[in-house]
Amino acid sequence: MSRRGLAAVASVLDQAASSATNILVLVLAARLSSASGFADFSMVYVTFSVLLGLNMAYVGQSVVLEKAERLGPVCRSSVLFTAAASAVAALVLAAVGLALAGSAGRAFLALGLVLPLVLVQDGLRYCFSALRAPQRALAADALRLVCVVAALAAQPSGASAGRLVLVWGLSALPALALGLWLLRPYVAGVRAELRPYLRRGHLGQRFVVEFAVGNGSSQLAVLGLGVFATPLAVGALRGATTLFGPLNVLFNSANAFGPPVVGRASGKRGVVRLTALMGGVLAVLGAGWAVVLYALPDRLGRQLLGDTWTAAAALLPATGAQYAVMGLGTCALLTLRVLNPKATLSLQVVFSLLSVALLLGGYAVWGVAGAAWGLALGSAAKAGAGWLRVARQGARPQDGAAPETAPAPA
Repeated sequence: MSRRGLAAVASVLDQAASSATNILVLVLAARLSSASGFADFSMVYVTFSVLLGLNMAYVGQSVVLEKAERLGPVCRSSVLFTAAASAVAALVLAAVGLALAGSAGRAFLALGLVLPLVLVQDGLRYCFSALRAPQRALAADALRLVCVVAALAAQPSGASAGRLVLVWGLSALPALALGLWLLRPYVAGVRAELRPYLRRGHLGQRFVVEFAVGNGSSQLAVLGLGVFATPLAVGALRGATTLFGPLNVLFNSANAFGPPVVGRASGKRGVVRLTALMGGVLAVLGAGWAVVLYALPDRLGRQLLGDTWTAAAALLPATGAQYAVMGLGTCALLTLRVLNPKATLSLQVVFSLLSVALLLGGYAVWGVAGAAWGLALGSAAKAGAGWLRVARQGARPQDGAAPETAPAPA
C-alpha cells in the first residue's frame, strides 16, 4: 500500500477511534447510572459536544486549510488558543455549576474543571491532519480510548454524574501528554501568534456559523428540553442516538473523504450517480441497523444502556427513520459541496431551524416520542430539499460551464 493509502487508512481508523470513544463513554455512563443520573450526564455531555464542535469549526477547520510552510507556527498557535479559550469557557461552566443546585450543578462544575484537557487533546487531531501525520493522531486517540474505557469501567454502579464527568475528563491526561510529545518536533523553536484568531474575518468565523445552524442548533434544542421540560427527555434521546453511533462513523467518513473521491467522477451526472448510490447504501444500512436494535432483547439492551434502555428503546423507530434519511441527506450535501459549495449554507440554515421547530413542537404535542419524530421529519425535509437542489444544479451549467464539465473537488 502506498504512503498516501496508509495515511488514508490511519485517518479513517482515527475517526473510528474518536467515534468509539464517544459511544463507549455514553454506554458506560448509562450502565453505571440511574435514569436520572444519566439524564444529568447527558445534559453535560451535550454541552461538551456543542463546545467541541465550536472549537472544531473555529480552530480545527482553519488549521487543516493552512499552507504547509506555515504549519509549525499555526499548530503551536492553535494549541495555545484552544487552551486559553477553553479556560475562559471553563470559568463560565464553573459559575453555572455553582449556580445550579443538586447533581446537575456538580456535573457542570466537573466539566468546567476538565474542559481544557479534553478540548486541547481533541484539537491535536487537526494539527496532525494538517501535518499529514494521521498515524500520530491515531496513536493519541487510541490511548484516549483505552484510558477512558478503563477509568469509567472501574467506577462503582450508581456513581454520580459529577464523578463520571470528572473521571472522563482526567482520563484524557495520558493521551494529551502523548499528543503534545508527538507534536513537539513540528513546533519546536517556532513562535505562536494568537492575534489572527481574534481578528475580524478569521476563516473560522464562517465555519462557526455553518456549525451553529447545521449541528449546534439541534444540540442546543435537545439541551433546552432538559432545561425547560425534563432532563429525562435528554437522557432518552441521547441514549437512542448513542445506539446509532457506528453510523456516525460512516457519515463523518463520507464528509471527510468523500469530496476528493466523488470529484474524480465523470462529469456532473457521474457525481450524482455515485453520491445517490452512496446515499442509498447509507439509508439501507440505517434502516437495517434500526431493525437489529428494535429486535434486541431487553436483557441485552439493559446491558448496553442500563435503566435508560426502556425510554431509549421506545424511540428506536423514530431514530432509525431519522438515520435512514440522514444517509440520503449527507450524500445530497456532499454532492452540492462538489458541484457548488456555496449552495449548502442556505439549506443548513433553513432546514436546521426547521428541525429545531419540529423537535420542540413534537415534544409539546407528543412528549419525547414526538420530539424524536420531529427530528426525523426535519432530517427528511433537509434530505428532500438537498436532492431537489442537486437536480436543479444538474439541470443548468454553473458560471457558464457546460453541463458535463468535470467538477473541481471542494
